[in-house]
Amino acid sequence: MNYTTQMDAARKGIITEPMKAVSEYEKMDVEELRELVAKGQIVIPANKNHTGLKPYGIGKTLKTKINVNLGTSKDCLDLDVEMQKVQAAVDMGAEAIMDLSSFGDTQKFRRKLTSECSAILGTVPIYDAVVYYNKALKDITSDEWMDVVKMHAEDGVDFMTIHCGINRATAERFKKNPRLMNIVSRGGSIIFAWMELTGNENPFYERYDELLDICEEYDVTISLGDACRPGCIEDAGDISQISELIALGELTQRAWDHNVQVMIEGPGHMPLNQIRANMEIEQTICKGAPFYVLGPLVTDIAPGYDHITSAIGGAIAATYGASFLCYVTPAEHLRLPTVEDVKEGIIASKIAAHAADIAKGVPGAIDWDHEMALARRDLDWEKQFEVAIDPEKARRYRAESTPEREDTCTMCGKMCAVRNINKILSGENVDIMD
Repeated sequence: MNYTTQMDAARKGIITEPMKAVSEYEKMDVEELRELVAKGQIVIPANKNHTGLKPYGIGKTLKTKINVNLGTSKDCLDLDVEMQKVQAAVDMGAEAIMDLSSFGDTQKFRRKLTSECSAILGTVPIYDAVVYYNKALKDITSDEWMDVVKMHAEDGVDFMTIHCGINRATAERFKKNPRLMNIVSRGGSIIFAWMELTGNENPFYERYDELLDICEEYDVTISLGDACRPGCIEDAGDISQISELIALGELTQRAWDHNVQVMIEGPGHMPLNQIRANMEIEQTICKGAPFYVLGPLVTDIAPGYDHITSAIGGAIAATYGASFLCYVTPAEHLRLPTVEDVKEGIIASKIAAHAADIAKGVPGAIDWDHEMALARRDLDWEKQFEVAIDPEKARRYRAESTPEREDTCTMCGKMCAVRNINKILSGENVDIMD
Protein backbone atom coordinates (compact mmCIF):
# COMPACT_ATOMS: atom_id res chain seq x y z
CA MET A 1 0.00 0.00 0.00
CA ASN A 2 1.34 3.43 -0.96
CA TYR A 3 1.55 6.42 1.40
CA THR A 4 2.80 10.00 1.22
CA THR A 5 3.81 10.86 4.78
CA GLN A 6 4.31 9.15 8.12
CA MET A 7 0.87 10.45 9.13
CA ASP A 8 -0.71 9.09 5.96
CA ALA A 9 0.89 5.70 6.54
CA ALA A 10 -0.26 5.66 10.16
CA ARG A 11 -3.83 6.47 9.16
CA LYS A 12 -3.77 3.62 6.64
CA GLY A 13 -2.54 1.17 9.29
CA ILE A 14 0.95 0.91 7.80
CA ILE A 15 3.94 0.44 10.12
CA THR A 16 6.89 2.21 8.48
CA GLU A 17 10.58 1.63 9.14
CA PRO A 18 10.89 4.97 10.98
CA MET A 19 7.96 3.96 13.20
CA LYS A 20 9.68 0.67 14.02
CA ALA A 21 12.91 2.50 14.92
CA VAL A 22 11.10 5.01 17.15
CA SER A 23 9.08 2.25 18.81
CA GLU A 24 12.25 0.36 19.70
CA TYR A 25 14.05 3.48 20.97
CA GLU A 26 11.12 4.62 23.09
CA LYS A 27 10.18 1.12 24.32
CA MET A 28 6.63 1.84 23.15
CA ASP A 29 4.26 -0.61 21.47
CA VAL A 30 4.42 0.12 17.76
CA GLU A 31 0.63 0.04 17.36
CA GLU A 32 0.21 2.61 20.12
CA LEU A 33 2.86 4.74 18.42
CA ARG A 34 1.13 4.41 15.03
CA GLU A 35 -2.18 5.54 16.51
CA LEU A 36 -0.61 8.65 18.03
CA VAL A 37 1.12 9.51 14.74
CA ALA A 38 -2.23 9.12 12.99
CA LYS A 39 -3.80 11.58 15.47
CA GLY A 40 -0.95 14.09 15.05
CA GLN A 41 0.11 13.79 18.69
CA ILE A 42 3.50 12.31 17.71
CA VAL A 43 5.53 13.41 14.69
CA ILE A 44 8.42 11.57 13.07
CA PRO A 45 10.22 14.14 10.90
CA ALA A 46 11.71 12.12 8.04
CA ASN A 47 12.13 13.78 4.64
CA LYS A 48 12.25 11.18 1.87
CA ASN A 49 15.47 12.77 0.57
CA HIS A 50 17.39 12.78 3.88
CA THR A 51 19.80 9.88 3.53
CA GLY A 52 21.27 8.34 6.66
CA LEU A 53 18.63 9.79 8.98
CA LYS A 54 18.25 8.30 12.45
CA PRO A 55 14.53 8.83 13.03
CA TYR A 56 13.16 10.12 16.31
CA GLY A 57 9.62 10.68 17.48
CA ILE A 58 8.51 13.94 19.05
CA GLY A 59 5.49 13.97 21.34
CA LYS A 60 4.66 14.58 24.99
CA THR A 61 4.36 10.84 25.76
CA LEU A 62 7.90 10.22 24.47
CA LYS A 63 11.34 11.20 25.75
CA THR A 64 11.78 14.95 25.55
CA LYS A 65 13.95 15.79 22.55
CA ILE A 66 16.60 18.51 22.10
CA ASN A 67 17.18 20.78 19.11
CA VAL A 68 20.48 22.60 18.49
CA ASN A 69 20.51 25.84 16.48
CA LEU A 70 23.61 26.73 14.48
CA GLY A 71 24.63 28.16 11.12
CA THR A 72 26.66 30.88 9.47
CA SER A 73 26.20 34.63 9.64
CA LYS A 74 27.85 37.57 7.88
CA ASP A 75 30.14 38.07 10.87
CA CYS A 76 30.97 34.36 11.37
CA LEU A 77 31.27 32.53 8.08
CA ASP A 78 33.27 29.35 8.76
CA LEU A 79 31.60 26.14 7.58
CA ASP A 80 34.27 23.98 9.22
CA VAL A 81 33.49 25.48 12.63
CA GLU A 82 29.76 24.97 12.07
CA MET A 83 30.37 21.32 11.16
CA GLN A 84 32.40 20.94 14.38
CA LYS A 85 29.32 22.17 16.24
CA VAL A 86 27.16 19.69 14.35
CA GLN A 87 29.44 16.80 15.26
CA ALA A 88 29.64 17.92 18.88
CA ALA A 89 25.85 18.12 19.05
CA VAL A 90 25.36 14.64 17.58
CA ASP A 91 28.07 13.17 19.81
CA MET A 92 26.35 14.65 22.87
CA GLY A 93 22.99 13.16 21.96
CA ALA A 94 21.07 16.06 20.44
CA GLU A 95 18.28 14.59 18.32
CA ALA A 96 17.86 17.56 15.97
CA ILE A 97 19.97 20.22 14.29
CA MET A 98 18.47 23.43 12.95
CA ASP A 99 20.46 25.27 10.30
CA LEU A 100 19.77 28.99 10.72
CA SER A 101 22.44 30.14 8.25
CA SER A 102 21.89 33.71 7.09
CA PHE A 103 24.94 34.30 4.90
CA GLY A 104 27.19 32.55 2.39
CA ASP A 105 26.52 29.43 0.32
CA THR A 106 23.63 28.24 2.45
CA GLN A 107 22.56 25.48 0.08
CA LYS A 108 26.03 23.92 0.09
CA PHE A 109 25.97 23.71 3.89
CA ARG A 110 22.38 22.45 3.96
CA ARG A 111 23.10 19.70 1.45
CA LYS A 112 26.21 18.71 3.38
CA LEU A 113 24.04 18.29 6.45
CA THR A 114 21.38 16.21 4.73
CA SER A 115 24.02 13.95 3.19
CA GLU A 116 26.27 13.51 6.24
CA CYS A 117 24.27 14.17 9.42
CA SER A 118 22.07 11.52 11.03
CA ALA A 119 20.14 13.98 13.23
CA ILE A 120 16.74 15.38 12.31
CA LEU A 121 17.37 18.53 10.28
CA GLY A 122 15.36 21.73 10.35
CA THR A 123 15.57 25.10 8.60
CA VAL A 124 13.79 28.45 8.38
CA PRO A 125 13.30 29.08 4.63
CA ILE A 126 12.40 32.72 5.27
CA TYR A 127 16.01 33.44 6.27
CA ASP A 128 17.37 31.69 3.25
CA ALA A 129 15.13 33.52 0.81
CA VAL A 130 16.67 36.84 1.83
CA VAL A 131 20.16 35.38 1.26
CA TYR A 132 19.31 33.43 -1.90
CA TYR A 133 17.64 36.26 -3.82
CA ASN A 134 19.99 38.98 -2.50
CA LYS A 135 17.62 41.85 -3.21
CA ALA A 136 15.46 44.31 -1.32
CA LEU A 137 12.96 42.61 0.96
CA LYS A 138 9.99 44.37 -0.64
CA ASP A 139 11.00 43.02 -4.05
CA ILE A 140 10.83 39.33 -3.07
CA THR A 141 7.69 37.93 -4.67
CA SER A 142 5.14 35.53 -3.27
CA ASP A 143 6.30 32.91 -5.79
CA GLU A 144 9.92 33.33 -4.68
CA TRP A 145 9.02 32.73 -1.01
CA MET A 146 7.30 29.48 -2.01
CA ASP A 147 10.15 28.41 -4.30
CA VAL A 148 12.64 28.51 -1.42
CA VAL A 149 10.39 26.20 0.61
CA LYS A 150 10.35 23.79 -2.35
CA MET A 151 14.15 23.97 -2.61
CA HIS A 152 14.61 23.11 1.07
CA ALA A 153 12.21 20.19 0.75
CA GLU A 154 14.09 18.86 -2.26
CA ASP A 155 17.38 19.22 -0.36
CA GLY A 156 16.13 16.79 2.30
CA VAL A 157 15.15 19.02 5.24
CA ASP A 158 13.00 17.10 7.74
CA PHE A 159 11.15 20.02 9.32
CA MET A 160 10.75 23.68 8.46
CA THR A 161 9.80 26.57 10.67
CA ILE A 162 7.34 28.66 8.70
CA HIS A 163 5.68 31.74 10.18
CA CYS A 164 2.16 31.27 8.80
CA GLY A 165 0.26 32.57 11.81
CA ILE A 166 1.27 36.21 11.52
CA ASN A 167 -1.29 37.10 8.89
CA ARG A 168 -2.64 40.60 8.36
CA ALA A 169 -5.25 40.14 11.08
CA THR A 170 -2.76 39.10 13.77
CA ALA A 171 -0.36 41.81 12.60
CA GLU A 172 -3.08 44.43 13.11
CA ARG A 173 -3.73 43.16 16.64
CA PHE A 174 -0.01 43.43 17.34
CA LYS A 175 0.04 47.07 16.16
CA LYS A 176 -3.02 47.97 18.24
CA ASN A 177 -1.65 46.36 21.41
CA PRO A 178 1.89 47.72 21.91
CA ARG A 179 4.53 45.55 23.54
CA LEU A 180 7.67 46.34 25.45
CA MET A 181 9.86 44.24 23.11
CA ASN A 182 7.79 44.25 19.90
CA ILE A 183 8.53 41.24 17.63
CA VAL A 184 11.77 39.38 18.43
CA SER A 185 11.34 36.43 16.06
CA ARG A 186 13.77 36.88 13.16
CA GLY A 187 11.51 35.10 10.68
CA GLY A 188 8.41 36.76 12.09
CA SER A 189 9.95 40.20 11.84
CA ILE A 190 10.93 39.60 8.21
CA ILE A 191 7.42 38.54 7.19
CA PHE A 192 5.82 41.35 9.19
CA ALA A 193 8.11 43.88 7.49
CA TRP A 194 7.39 42.36 4.05
CA MET A 195 3.63 42.68 4.63
CA GLU A 196 4.01 46.29 5.77
CA LEU A 197 6.23 47.18 2.81
CA THR A 198 4.10 45.51 0.14
CA GLY A 199 0.60 45.72 1.59
CA ASN A 200 0.18 42.02 0.76
CA GLU A 201 -0.99 39.10 2.88
CA ASN A 202 1.58 36.72 4.33
CA PRO A 203 2.20 34.37 1.36
CA PHE A 204 2.63 31.35 3.63
CA TYR A 205 -0.84 31.99 5.07
CA GLU A 206 -2.48 33.01 1.81
CA ARG A 207 -1.02 30.03 -0.09
CA TYR A 208 -1.07 27.59 2.79
CA ASP A 209 -2.57 24.76 0.76
CA GLU A 210 0.30 25.01 -1.76
CA LEU A 211 2.76 24.97 1.12
CA LEU A 212 1.11 21.83 2.46
CA ASP A 213 1.31 20.18 -0.97
CA ILE A 214 5.10 20.64 -0.89
CA CYS A 215 5.35 19.26 2.64
CA GLU A 216 3.18 16.28 1.75
CA GLU A 217 5.21 15.46 -1.37
CA TYR A 218 8.51 15.21 0.55
CA ASP A 219 7.13 14.32 4.00
CA VAL A 220 8.36 17.55 5.58
CA THR A 221 7.03 18.23 9.06
CA ILE A 222 5.82 21.80 9.30
CA SER A 223 6.82 23.63 12.47
CA LEU A 224 4.37 26.48 12.75
CA GLY A 225 6.53 29.40 13.83
CA ASP A 226 5.68 31.75 16.68
CA ALA A 227 6.34 35.16 15.18
CA CYS A 228 4.72 36.76 18.24
CA ARG A 229 6.59 34.84 20.90
CA PRO A 230 7.35 37.09 23.88
CA GLY A 231 10.85 38.54 23.90
CA CYS A 232 10.69 39.52 27.56
CA ILE A 233 8.68 38.20 30.46
CA GLU A 234 6.55 41.36 30.57
CA ASP A 235 5.10 40.48 27.14
CA ALA A 236 4.32 36.85 28.00
CA GLY A 237 0.76 35.66 27.42
CA ASP A 238 -0.34 38.90 25.75
CA ILE A 239 -2.96 39.41 23.05
CA SER A 240 -0.46 39.04 20.20
CA GLN A 241 0.89 35.71 21.43
CA ILE A 242 -2.53 34.18 22.08
CA SER A 243 -4.04 35.59 18.88
CA GLU A 244 -1.30 33.95 16.83
CA LEU A 245 -1.69 30.67 18.76
CA ILE A 246 -5.39 30.58 17.80
CA ALA A 247 -4.41 31.01 14.15
CA LEU A 248 -1.88 28.18 14.51
CA GLY A 249 -4.59 25.92 15.92
CA GLU A 250 -6.69 26.45 12.81
CA LEU A 251 -3.67 25.86 10.56
CA THR A 252 -2.85 22.64 12.42
CA GLN A 253 -6.15 21.05 11.45
CA ARG A 254 -5.72 22.12 7.83
CA ALA A 255 -2.29 20.49 7.75
CA TRP A 256 -3.66 17.26 9.20
CA ASP A 257 -6.30 17.28 6.47
CA HIS A 258 -3.34 17.08 4.03
CA ASN A 259 -1.67 14.28 6.05
CA VAL A 260 1.12 16.73 6.93
CA GLN A 261 2.78 16.36 10.32
CA VAL A 262 2.76 19.48 12.50
CA MET A 263 4.66 20.91 15.46
CA ILE A 264 3.72 24.16 17.18
CA GLU A 265 6.39 26.61 18.29
CA GLY A 266 6.02 28.44 21.58
CA PRO A 267 7.64 30.96 23.91
CA GLY A 268 10.04 32.62 24.33
CA HIS A 269 10.41 34.50 27.60
CA MET A 270 7.86 33.63 30.28
CA PRO A 271 7.71 33.82 34.08
CA LEU A 272 7.60 30.53 35.96
CA ASN A 273 4.01 30.93 37.12
CA GLN A 274 2.65 31.16 33.55
CA ILE A 275 4.40 28.18 31.98
CA ARG A 276 2.03 25.37 32.97
CA ALA A 277 -1.07 27.26 31.84
CA ASN A 278 0.61 28.19 28.55
CA MET A 279 1.46 24.56 27.82
CA GLU A 280 -2.10 23.46 28.58
CA ILE A 281 -3.65 26.20 26.44
CA GLU A 282 -1.49 25.17 23.49
CA GLN A 283 -2.43 21.52 23.90
CA THR A 284 -6.12 22.46 23.89
CA ILE A 285 -6.08 24.90 20.98
CA CYS A 286 -3.79 22.75 18.82
CA LYS A 287 -5.42 19.43 19.77
CA GLY A 288 -2.33 17.78 21.22
CA ALA A 289 0.10 18.61 18.41
CA PRO A 290 3.70 18.46 19.72
CA PHE A 291 4.87 21.72 21.27
CA TYR A 292 8.37 23.01 20.45
CA VAL A 293 9.63 25.67 22.89
CA LEU A 294 12.60 28.03 23.02
CA GLY A 295 13.29 27.84 26.74
CA PRO A 296 11.09 29.37 28.03
CA LEU A 297 13.58 31.80 29.58
CA VAL A 298 12.20 32.57 33.03
CA THR A 299 14.01 35.87 33.61
CA ASP A 300 15.53 38.56 31.39
CA ILE A 301 18.51 39.54 33.54
CA ALA A 302 21.07 36.79 32.87
CA PRO A 303 23.04 37.37 29.66
CA GLY A 304 25.89 34.88 29.69
CA TYR A 305 23.78 32.46 31.75
CA ASP A 306 20.67 32.09 29.62
CA HIS A 307 21.34 28.36 29.18
CA ILE A 308 20.38 28.19 32.89
CA THR A 309 17.30 30.45 32.68
CA SER A 310 16.21 28.38 29.68
CA ALA A 311 16.80 25.01 31.36
CA ILE A 312 14.67 26.05 34.35
CA GLY A 313 11.78 26.96 32.06
CA GLY A 314 12.33 24.00 29.77
CA ALA A 315 12.06 21.48 32.59
CA ILE A 316 8.73 22.95 33.66
CA ALA A 317 7.44 23.25 30.09
CA ALA A 318 8.29 19.64 29.24
CA THR A 319 6.73 18.40 32.48
CA TYR A 320 3.41 19.98 31.46
CA GLY A 321 3.22 19.25 27.77
CA ALA A 322 6.18 20.48 25.68
CA SER A 323 7.79 17.75 23.58
CA PHE A 324 10.81 19.44 22.04
CA LEU A 325 13.25 21.87 23.66
CA CYS A 326 15.27 24.26 21.56
CA TYR A 327 18.53 24.67 23.40
CA VAL A 328 19.81 28.06 24.50
CA THR A 329 23.53 28.68 24.94
CA PRO A 330 25.40 31.05 27.30
CA ALA A 331 25.92 33.25 24.23
CA GLU A 332 22.19 33.86 23.68
CA HIS A 333 21.48 37.58 23.01
CA LEU A 334 25.24 38.23 22.81
CA ARG A 335 26.96 36.49 19.86
CA LEU A 336 27.04 33.42 17.61
CA PRO A 337 27.88 30.51 19.94
CA THR A 338 31.27 28.80 19.91
CA VAL A 339 31.70 25.03 19.99
CA GLU A 340 32.09 25.26 23.78
CA ASP A 341 28.92 27.37 24.06
CA VAL A 342 27.08 24.72 22.06
CA LYS A 343 28.22 22.02 24.48
CA GLU A 344 27.12 24.06 27.51
CA GLY A 345 23.73 24.71 25.93
CA ILE A 346 23.19 21.06 25.06
CA ILE A 347 24.06 19.85 28.55
CA ALA A 348 21.71 22.37 30.17
CA SER A 349 18.88 21.37 27.82
CA LYS A 350 19.51 17.66 28.31
CA ILE A 351 19.34 18.09 32.08
CA ALA A 352 16.02 19.93 31.70
CA ALA A 353 14.65 17.26 29.34
CA HIS A 354 15.70 14.41 31.62
CA ALA A 355 14.27 16.08 34.71
CA ALA A 356 10.94 16.47 32.90
CA ASP A 357 11.02 12.85 31.68
CA ILE A 358 11.34 11.69 35.30
CA ALA A 359 8.46 13.96 36.35
CA LYS A 360 6.13 12.74 33.61
CA GLY A 361 7.04 9.08 34.11
CA VAL A 362 8.69 8.28 30.80
CA PRO A 363 9.56 4.56 30.94
CA GLY A 364 13.20 4.01 31.91
CA ALA A 365 13.99 7.67 32.61
CA ILE A 366 14.63 7.22 36.33
CA ASP A 367 16.81 4.16 35.70
CA TRP A 368 19.69 6.46 34.77
CA ASP A 369 19.47 8.17 38.18
CA HIS A 370 19.27 4.77 39.89
CA GLU A 371 22.59 3.83 38.29
CA MET A 372 24.20 7.03 39.53
CA ALA A 373 22.84 6.56 43.05
CA LEU A 374 24.32 3.05 43.20
CA ALA A 375 27.69 4.32 41.97
CA ARG A 376 27.72 7.13 44.55
CA ARG A 377 26.68 4.80 47.36
CA ASP A 378 29.54 2.47 46.47
CA LEU A 379 31.99 5.37 45.98
CA ASP A 380 32.66 3.93 42.53
CA TRP A 381 34.20 6.93 40.83
CA GLU A 382 34.71 5.32 37.44
CA LYS A 383 31.08 4.26 37.31
CA GLN A 384 30.00 7.78 38.28
CA PHE A 385 32.01 9.19 35.39
CA GLU A 386 30.56 6.61 33.02
CA VAL A 387 26.97 7.39 34.04
CA ALA A 388 27.37 11.20 34.21
CA ILE A 389 25.64 13.36 31.62
CA ASP A 390 29.05 14.98 30.95
CA PRO A 391 31.72 12.37 31.81
CA GLU A 392 34.62 14.56 30.68
CA LYS A 393 33.75 17.42 33.01
CA ALA A 394 33.09 15.15 35.99
CA ARG A 395 36.41 13.36 35.50
CA ARG A 396 38.27 16.66 35.05
CA TYR A 397 36.86 18.19 38.24
CA ARG A 398 37.97 15.23 40.33
CA ALA A 399 41.41 15.18 38.71
CA GLU A 400 41.89 18.90 39.41
CA SER A 401 41.50 18.39 43.18
CA THR A 402 43.10 15.12 44.31
CA PRO A 403 41.95 13.81 47.72
CA GLU A 404 44.15 12.27 50.38
CA ARG A 405 42.27 8.98 50.09
CA GLU A 406 40.77 7.37 46.99
CA ASP A 407 37.45 6.70 48.75
CA THR A 408 36.84 10.40 49.47
CA CYS A 409 36.78 13.72 47.67
CA THR A 410 38.30 17.03 48.78
CA MET A 411 34.96 18.42 49.96
CA CYS A 412 34.49 16.16 53.03
CA GLY A 413 37.59 13.97 53.15
CA LYS A 414 37.22 11.28 55.82
CA MET A 415 34.09 13.03 57.13
CA CYS A 416 32.28 11.77 54.04
CA ALA A 417 28.84 10.59 55.18
CA VAL A 418 28.59 7.93 52.46
CA ARG A 419 31.99 6.45 53.32
CA ASN A 420 31.36 6.40 57.06
CA ILE A 421 27.86 4.93 56.93
CA ASN A 422 29.13 2.22 54.57
CA LYS A 423 31.83 1.40 57.13
CA ILE A 424 29.47 1.38 60.13
CA LEU A 425 26.91 -0.82 58.37
CA SER A 426 29.62 -3.31 57.42
CA GLY A 427 30.93 -3.45 60.99
CA GLU A 428 34.12 -1.45 60.39
CA ASN A 429 35.67 1.30 62.48
CA VAL A 430 35.09 4.92 61.41
CA ASP A 431 38.53 6.57 61.36
CA ILE A 432 37.64 10.24 60.86
CA MET A 433 40.62 11.69 62.77
CA ASP A 434 43.18 8.94 62.17
